[in-house]
Amino acid sequence: MQLTPNRKSASGDPGVSFPRLECWNPMTKVATVAAEVNKKRVLCRISFDILRDKFGASEQGPMQSVAQHRETIQAAARKLIEGEAYEEDGSVLIRARDL
Repeated sequence: MQLTPNRKSASGDPGVSFPRLECWNPMTKVATVAAEVNKKRVLCRISFDILRDKFGASEQGPMQSVAQHRETIQAAARKLIEGEAYEEDGSVLIRARDL
């Protein structure tokens, strides 16, 4: 699947929302939270290392940490989206400095 970067609408409002779509990739140890920007899906990724270091996530339940800190993670993702800090694949990568 190929994603295209989203840009702000003409009004300047990116229209960001967060449906309850999230998943864990045990191979890459990355959690993904979905955002919708102008009716398009944007994948917002955060690594286990950051979840552990910032929120005390355990290897047995990394998504529990995502659920407990959803507002903080979504706020960081929103800021990256509004700043158009997209990766080449159209996703956003939440780093420790973003939290």
